[in-house]
Amino acid sequence: MSTDSPFETLAVAVDGAIGRLELARPARLNAMSRQLLRELAAAAAWFDDHGEVKVVVVTGQGRAFCAGFDLGDFTTADDAGLSPRDGADLGRVMAEAVTGMRALTIAGIHGHCVGGGLVLAAACDLRVAAADAVFSIPEVDLGIPLAWGGIPRLVREIGPALTKELVLTCRAFDAREALAVRFLNRVVEPDRLQVTLDELAASLAAKSALTLQVTKRQVNAVAEEMGSTAHAFVDGDVLASALADPESRAAGRSYLERRRPRG
Repeated sequence: MSTDSPFETLAVAVDGAIGRLELARPARLNAMSRQLLRELAAAAAWFDDHGEVKVVVVTGQGRAFCAGFDLGDFTTADDAGLSPRDGADLGRVMAEAVTGMRALTIAGIHGHCVGGGLVLAAACDLRVAAADAVFSIPEVDLGIPLAWGGIPRLVREIGPALTKELVLTCRAFDAREALAVRFLNRVVEPDRLQVTLDELAASLAAKSALTLQVTKRQVNAVAEEMGSTAHAFVDGDVLASALADPESRAAGRSYLERRRPRG
C-alpha cells in the first residue's frame, strides 16, 4: 500500500485498485478550510494520475465526517491572495473535481455531516452512513446560502420540495431519514461501517474499469439533465455577497452565539 500523502489536510493512500481519502482535520471536526478545499480538488487529480485505481473511499478522521464550511477561515485574509469571490468559489471547484474523478467514489459517513460536508458526500457516487450519523444544512441560519452546487445536487437526489425544507429550516435529520429519502445507499451499525466500506470497495474494484467508468459517466450525464450544476459558478458571487452583507453576518453571529456553550 502506498501511503505517502502530498497533502497537509488530507490522508491519501492507494492499495491496488482501491484508493483511500481521509479528511484529516479531526481537531476541527474536518471543517472545510480553503486549504482543505484546494487539496480535495488536487486529490481528485492525484487519484486520476493513479490509473490502477478503480474505487476511492472518502471518509473523515476523528469524531465526524465533516463539520462543513469553516466560517472562521473564510472571514480571514487568504495567504494565497485569492479574492473573496474566488475563495467563495473553492467549494464548487472541489465538488466538481470530486464528481469528475475517473474512479468511483464512496462516501463513508459517521458522526456529523454538515453543510459543505453534505455537498462533498453528494458529489460522491455512493454514500454509506453509520446509523448514528447526523446530517444538517445550517447555512441559512448562518446567513449564507447553500452554495458550491449543493442545491442542484440535492434536488436531483431528494427532490425540490424536500431540498427547500431541509435548506430553509436547517433542521437536522438522521441516517434513517437520509436513507428513506434516497440520499444514502446504505445505513449500517457504527461498528460495521468500515467493514461495509471495505467490502463494497472490493466488490466494485473486482469489476472491469471500462464498465465502471462508462456507467458512471452515463449516470452523471443523465443527472446533469435532471438538475444541472452548470450555473453553479454564480454561487461564488452569491456566497461572497452574503459574507459581506451586514444583515447576513448579524444572522450568522446570532446563530453562533446561540450555539456557544454556556460556562
